[in-house]
Formats: sequence, C-alpha cells, structure tokens
Amino acid sequence: MSTIDRVEIADLVSRLGRLLDDKRWEDAHTVFHPEVAIHSPRYGETTGFDEFLEVMRRTEQPDVLTQHATTGLLVDLDGDRAAVSANAVNHFYRAGEAPFRTASLRMDWVVVRTPAGWRVRETRTTVLWIREE
Repeated sequence: MSTIDRVEIADLVSRLGRLLDDKRWEDAHTVFHPEVAIHSPRYGETTGFDEFLEVMRRTEQPDVLTQHATTGLLVDLDGDRAAVSANAVNHFYRAGEAPFRTASLRMDWVVVRTPAGWRVRETRTTVLWIREE
C-alpha cells in the first residue's frame, strides 16, 4: 500500500467525522460513493446516496450536536478498494453543555478509489457500549 493511499484514506475518515459533526449534508458527495450501503443500529439498512441523505435529514435533531473521535485506523488495500476499520467514541451534547451520551463503536468501511478520490462505498457500525449521562 502506498503512503499516499493511506494518508488519503485517513483523511477521508476524518472528513467523514467532521461531515457528521457539522451536518454538512451538501458536502456528503465528497465522502460517500453514489451507491453507498449503510449498516447502522441507529439508521438501519440504507442503500444509495439519496436514501442516505433523506434518512440523515429526516432523523436530524438540530439541538443535538456530536463529536466523533476516531482512532486505531487499520487499512487493508487491494488495488482500488480497501477494507478500513477503526474504533470511535462519539459524544452527543447540546451547545455549551457536557455530553449527555457517549457511545463506543467499532467502525468498518469499504472504500473505493474514484476519479474524484477515495469514497466510502459501505459502512458498518457496531455499538460496543453506550453511557447515558
């Protein structure tokens, strides 16, 4: 695996977390593949970019903010496709307040190289634990 691919994939994962934290759905095309498949305990099974955006907009809680912290990134590159996994701790909070919920997750992604760069083709979230404050 080239160092450039690893850096670009790590950047993709960081941009994903920021996109979710900032709720910048208009920029989702810079992270997700048009045929993305989402497997999530929170959002269920979602297939396709448009369906993903509809679910995110419909379930958005404007007063609930998040902070995604991802670590331990592992990348297994196979040409223009890579299996990526990491641990994540997500904090849910309201502006100016301490978190009211923290979730520890195992994240697994399939990312693919496109003409526009690496994009998330599939994502699977496994909840390890949740703490309600």
